[in-house]
Amino acid sequence: MHNKAGFFNISIYKILSKEQPFLDQARIRLLYYGFFLVFVACGALLVSVYFQGQMMLARTSVFLMVTVAVLFKALTYRPRWYLISHILLIVGTLVNASIVYISLQSINIITVQVVIIVIAFSYYMVGQKWGLIYSLLNTLPVLLFLIIEYRYNYVIWIKPDNIDEATKMISLFANFIILIYIHSHFYNAFIKNIKQLKKSAKEQAVLNVQLARAIEKSEKSAYAKSEFLSTMSHEIRTPLNAVIGMSNLLMMSSPRPEQKENLEILKSSANNLLAIVNDVLDFNKIEAGKLEFESIRFDLTEMMNNICGGQILIAEQKGLQFKLTIDEVLKNKSFFGDPTRLTQIIFNLINNAVKFTERGSINVMVTCLEDRHNTITVNFLVKDTGIGIDEEKLNSIFEPFTQESLATTRKYSGTGLGLAIVKRLLNMQGLKINLSSKVGVGSVFSFNMEFPVSTETVIENAGLQAENAEGVGLKFLKLLIAEDNMVNVMLMKKLLSKWEITPTIAENGERAVEFMQYGNFDIILMDLQMPVMNGFDAANEIRKMADPKKSRIPIIALTASAMADIRDRISEAGMNDYVSKPFKPDELIEKIQTYVAVA
Repeated sequence: MHNKAGFFNISIYKILSKEQPFLDQARIRLLYYGFFLVFVACGALLVSVYFQGQMMLARTSVFLMVTVAVLFKALTYRPRWYLISHILLIVGTLVNASIVYISLQSINIITVQVVIIVIAFSYYMVGQKWGLIYSLLNTLPVLLFLIIEYRYNYVIWIKPDNIDEATKMISLFANFIILIYIHSHFYNAFIKNIKQLKKSAKEQAVLNVQLARAIEKSEKSAYAKSEFLSTMSHEIRTPLNAVIGMSNLLMMSSPRPEQKENLEILKSSANNLLAIVNDVLDFNKIEAGKLEFESIRFDLTEMMNNICGGQILIAEQKGLQFKLTIDEVLKNKSFFGDPTRLTQIIFNLINNAVKFTERGSINVMVTCLEDRHNTITVNFLVKDTGIGIDEEKLNSIFEPFTQESLATTRKYSGTGLGLAIVKRLLNMQGLKINLSSKVGVGSVFSFNMEFPVSTETVIENAGLQAENAEGVGLKFLKLLIAEDNMVNVMLMKKLLSKWEITPTIAENGERAVEFMQYGNFDIILMDLQMPVMNGFDAANEIRKMADPKKSRIPIIALTASAMADIRDRISEAGMNDYVSKPFKPDELIEKIQTYVAVA
């Protein structure tokens, strides 16, 4: 549709546009100027046959002139060249058949020329398929007429027109002009199109080079971003490991009540900082599609108490009531899933509720919706009496780096990643977050999740395993730690001394390989980023040792890295498992016990 071309338009420039393909523009020009030539030719032919009294040919000429005029008007109003070409070819086919069978009742050079014009025009305008169809529709009737005339002498009741030499000359001249125009026009169009294609090819080649450079630059940028995040993760998590680890050690040393409260606040603040770091790093993993979910055993009740422990202190400091309700059916059951990601989801929801509530209460409810013996569907609900969310913002609130308003961001701070991560983590598991909220009243977030469960009863004291480590002979364990950070070394020694384990320390990967060559160990805790030789290379060297006992020693990686492919890299290096820094003492000792028992 061309807005410039009105009904009374006769200009070709108003029906052409740069958006049209070059050959389409050429076809429109062919029709536009070709109609003029055909109209003039038919007019000259009309004058010649009319004065000779050849009325059938005169009527045919008038019909063609009217048809050409109507189609010309249609073209200049709406340039639907494909439809107009078909109409013109149908008219030409019918006119050609009427001239052969009715008007002249013979075949001469004029009728042959008309057939040639139709054939050439059809192939150029409507393509090979229709060109072949129109060619057959024009040549077969002519061939059939020749056969009939040869065998039976064609005779009908209508008397044919007889044309003189002047009329033949006019017809031949007009036909030659039209044929020359058609071929000349399209030859020129094809040459220009080829030049344009060559030019486009050169431009495309330049664009391809630029695109390749842009892709290479993007890949380098992505790699640099990944390396930066990995480095930042390591540099931030390493001191956090010491802060949280020392807090754990001090809390295990029976502190006084006021000391325990201070340690709880210290640990809670460190965990909050760790949660922020994890949000940024995990969001990068989610966006890269590299995040994977585990399926390990965990105690849902213990997990919820751990999540809410630090948040209860913050809520009480703000004068808020905090209530955690866990369905009795869910207690003392062993669940299977990814407690790390589930913790991340629930922590972000509760943290938001506490952050955006100035007065009132926070209610966290964990309810059993359906118990099918070996699977349980659980509903997690976080309800607050906070500032609420405007209805128009309910969808955008789950977008990354977004909060309800700029004023909200300034007042309550935060990364704006919490709810974005919650939604994406749930979506990746085929789950949906439900939200209802009213400004000034509060918000309710909830979601359902199905877990496989074990019929075994959970041991209520999670630290029992660690405390009874001596019972399984851990104090005689020969443990090698490859770690270059002296604070972490001190922390590990103090932690392991709780279970009467005296480790051997290697300050880098090369020293760890040397210790393995000349000594015997039961298990290795391997830091990944170390000077001289990193943990990956050290693990590879150990796996190549000739002594099968040494080459198959369990190796647990200690990593503060956040790279999306860290799990794959650890596996490729031949290490058995990994523990992320800052690690939980119970998690570390449990993995040590597991691999020592297997070995």
